[in-house]
Amino acid sequence: MIGLPFAGDGLVHGILTGLGIVAALFFYAHEKRRRGLTDPRLWPIAGFAVAFGAIGSRVLTWDVSTQVSLADWWGNGDRSILAGLVGAWFGVHLGKRLTGYRESTGDLLAPAVALAMVLGRVGCLLTELPGTPTGGAWGIVLTPAQAALIGGPSGAGLHPSFAYEIVFHAVAFAVMWRFRDRLAHPGDLFICYVTAYALFRFGVEFVRGNEVLWLGMSRPQWFLLAVLPLLIWRMRRVFGKPVRPELKGRVA
Repeated sequence: MIGLPFAGDGLVHGILTGLGIVAALFFYAHEKRRRGLTDPRLWPIAGFAVAFGAIGSRVLTWDVSTQVSLADWWGNGDRSILAGLVGAWFGVHLGKRLTGYRESTGDLLAPAVALAMVLGRVGCLLTELPGTPTGGAWGIVLTPAQAALIGGPSGAGLHPSFAYEIVFHAVAFAVMWRFRDRLAHPGDLFICYVTAYALFRFGVEFVRGNEVLWLGMSRPQWFLLAVLPLLIWRMRRVFGKPVRPELKGRVA
């Protein structure tokens, strides 16, 4: 495969990330209308999710040992999707606390997040280090200039790990679109999506090329090992007792 056409181009990455957020908000608006939800507090909650997702993706990856200021890190430092999801989760709960909204919003947000991830990962695929060497005659091959720019090997096929994620999130969106009204409990769709992504991301990290922290695993993998037991425990609800009658019809 050809090298990255926009290696290291933060503008291209930012534009595609922004398009992903816009697409997610349009889907969110569509689902609100489809479900007949008119509560004005739902928009501030979505705003908190976007704002704190952006903050989390930056701040939660800030390495104080590098002696780089937070301002420099914000402009030029690493970004993390997982940290962004944590930040967005916190933002939703903060928004609910401040507005007094008590209903679950997970089933509104989960497909929107998957849609945003598809476009955001296209930005990653076009601009960032693709992954580890494939060991074969296929993959994305960087030119020497591109390799020097983004810190990867040149002349070797690299796993298009972001393309793997694009396929995952596209399939997840399609599945959630198909079954978004069929799960028993409010929030089940979000729990299933996040758990599936955590499992997928743990596996794809082996070909992502991220720095190994300990025992052959990266920081994201150790984070996922910490949260996966909680997610799997929450999954018991999806396949557990049927929804209580008073919860039927509630948004998730």
